[in-house]
Amino acid sequence: MVNSSSPVLIESGVDAGQPWHYGDPMREQRLLDAGEGAVDLSHRGVITITGPDRLSWLHSLTTQHLSDLAPGVGVTTLVLSPQGHIEHALYGVDDGETFWAHTEPGAAAAAAQWLDRMRFMMRVEVADRSAGYAVVWVAGAADPADGLARTGPDSLGGHEVFVPRADLPAMLAAYPAAGLWAYEARRIAAGVPRIGVDTDHRSIPNELGLLGPAVHLDKGCYRGQETIARVHNLGRPPRRLVRLHLDGSVDTLPPVGATLTLDGRPVGFVGGSARHYELGPIALGLVKRNTDPGRDLIAAGPGEDGEPAIAAGQEVLVDPEVGLHVRPRL
Repeated sequence: MVNSSSPVLIESGVDAGQPWHYGDPMREQRLLDAGEGAVDLSHRGVITITGPDRLSWLHSLTTQHLSDLAPGVGVTTLVLSPQGHIEHALYGVDDGETFWAHTEPGAAAAAAQWLDRMRFMMRVEVADRSAGYAVVWVAGAADPADGLARTGPDSLGGHEVFVPRADLPAMLAAYPAAGLWAYEARRIAAGVPRIGVDTDHRSIPNELGLLGPAVHLDKGCYRGQETIARVHNLGRPPRRLVRLHLDGSVDTLPPVGATLTLDGRPVGFVGGSARHYELGPIALGLVKRNTDPGRDLIAAGPGEDGEPAIAAGQEVLVDPEVGLHVRPRL
């Protein structure tokens, strides 16, 4: 067992207060790769939507095809601005009576409030259930004994379980523990973007390889659809997601939001980063479409909050030309 009574906690950022590791983050990563262990994601928000119109209503508001969603099938769906920018991400599953979704930390209240304003005459009820329910990520295939679980293309080879907070300690104790270091390293290695960490307020799904995993291209209208369709039809989104292989000789990782430069010119920013047990220090970044993918970038550097300059090689995740004629690799 990897469990420790004294986990090292994250000190700042959206994940502050969560276990970063339990003493041996590289072993914890190997544990997850072997299909064992669980990660405490109890700081994420939980939303429920009930009522007979819930799926058709969500279908009309968000990016995913949900009108005939079968119970137990996991989905990712987005709420976009009228300009196509990502405002909310819902990672959900329907149990036949209720649609359950988890969100980024601190995002559930705003998402639930927006959804509640959109009810009009529909027979739906929206609730922020974060105070009563938590999320735990468990490696491997879902076990019915775990309770309600979501599995999707972005579940990193595991599944997310919705757990009453009163049952959280027992749930975590049932598995070897791994911290968010191991989980984030796995996520970055898989090229799965995290909304609000690897994105900014201008991000659109086309830039992130989310057409398919979170956006259905053959459904009715929804807010922001015009932007998605136009960029998809024409190709060449303004920016593109990349995996960054960072210079391992530098003993620090770039902070979230650190500027990426090429020949001294800003070309993007860094999202999440972690040290992977096989790949070394890696990160995700969002860069301008025409940034030469064969060139190394510089993350942060002198003059930006005193951060050291870190060389970053690019690995293409979303093709610069992506559109109808080119599919993203993610």
